[in-house]
Amino acid sequence: MSGAGGASGTFPVHLDRGAEAPLPVQLAAALREAIDAATLRPGEHIPATRELARRLGVARGVVVAAYEQLIAEGYLAATHGRGTMVNPALERTEPAQRAAPAPPSAELSATRPLAETALAEPLAPGQPITDAVVGPAWRSAWRAAAAQVDAAPPALGDSALRIEIADHLRRMRGTARHAGDVLVTAGTRDGLGLLLTALGGTRGRELVVGVEDPGLPSLRGAAQRYGARIVALPADGEGLDTSRLPDGMLDLVIVTPSHQYPLGGSLPLPRRRALLAWARRTGVVIVEDDFDSELRYTGSPLPTLAALDDPERGSVVLLGTFSRTLAPGLSAGYLLAPAGLRALIEPVRRELGGPVSGVVQAALATYLASGELRRHTARMLRRYAARRDAVSEVLAGATGVRVRPMDGGLHAVLEFLPRVGSSSGDRDPGAPTREEAVLAAARADGLGVQGLAGYWQRGERAPGMTGLVVGMGGADDAEFARALARLRAILDAN
Repeated sequence: MSGAGGASGTFPVHLDRGAEAPLPVQLAAALREAIDAATLRPGEHIPATRELARRLGVARGVVVAAYEQLIAEGYLAATHGRGTMVNPALERTEPAQRAAPAPPSAELSATRPLAETALAEPLAPGQPITDAVVGPAWRSAWRAAAAQVDAAPPALGDSALRIEIADHLRRMRGTARHAGDVLVTAGTRDGLGLLLTALGGTRGRELVVGVEDPGLPSLRGAAQRYGARIVALPADGEGLDTSRLPDGMLDLVIVTPSHQYPLGGSLPLPRRRALLAWARRTGVVIVEDDFDSELRYTGSPLPTLAALDDPERGSVVLLGTFSRTLAPGLSAGYLLAPAGLRALIEPVRRELGGPVSGVVQAALATYLASGELRRHTARMLRRYAARRDAVSEVLAGATGVRVRPMDGGLHAVLEFLPRVGSSSGDRDPGAPTREEAVLAAARADGLGVQGLAGYWQRGERAPGMTGLVVGMGGADDAEFARALARLRAILDAN
């Protein structure tokens, strides 16, 4: 359905009931685009909710939800007796100039959040398969939520959603904790920022944060944006090397114990216990980034590190997101913390307010309660496992390439091995490395793969650890197969 007349003009609207994005999200995007393009101008009135709902053939709640979202973002303004209009204050701001996106430089690729990309790159890491998310349970959850637009959730999160998240952690992650231990967040970086803000108010100085090396740059970069100093902590094929943890230096350490990113190791139980004992002794807070740990191909998902922690006086704050198992655009996640740390975190969240809309929280609570997330995850695991096998079949035969074993997750790691008969002394120091050459060709082809170099914080890396991180969810099955074939051709040529 398309076309909608405004009170002072028209703006294009196309709503697709078969799309994965909910109708309120689609309508809000159309209005946002019309305002950015000056199709709708500051001060112009837009149709009343009932009128627009009638024209588009949708429930009034769909239009109300879209309007509420844009009012919150500052695109629209509503005044009693005058209806809803494009925010007049936008006249005082200079319109943003739209520029064509430049290809990412090597430095940008190494520092931006590698798990997020706005481009349609079929092999970009961190992107889930989303073509199977929308189904009867998903649509039903959003229809029910759209009727609850007037209900503002508490700052710590909708109580029904907190209950469902706690049950989800018990069933899927072996972590039995009370719903009161859960806070709703807008994702892992929001949860990390909340924790850093809370700790920063108690320490009264620059926070020092340890990160796995190699590790995920997105949380490393987020911590730096909050003013923290970053310290690299060595990681190996089993995860964080707990035998090399420093004393008297760190305030907080970020770990991925169930599925280390990017190398894929799982932290063994002796290291988990050593990490918890070290945290108790030193007073360091452990941030467990659960990232994509539910997506495990062999056996059941491993219990969280938080499951071993003391729920009252513990050290572990678990951060999770539904963006990996459902859709990146959902921007909803959770923070699980022991009582002692929650006493610091909760007042900050109450003061700042909750970042996730009530509609999203209500829909997610209903969706989780239906049990469909567990069924959806099981279906996706089979597809990711098939794609992992395809990566091995297509790429492992390339000269000098090793596909590292991976028991789960949304990505695969290709390690470049030394060429037979070559040595480091034979290479022209001014010539690009194989990783650089392959990345340049892959970037020109729009594949979205990332280089392993960007995941290290330190300048030196383990010998031989150059290669690629290949995402397994950023395209449909046919496009994924074509992208693998193109990558194989690039590897053979370099």
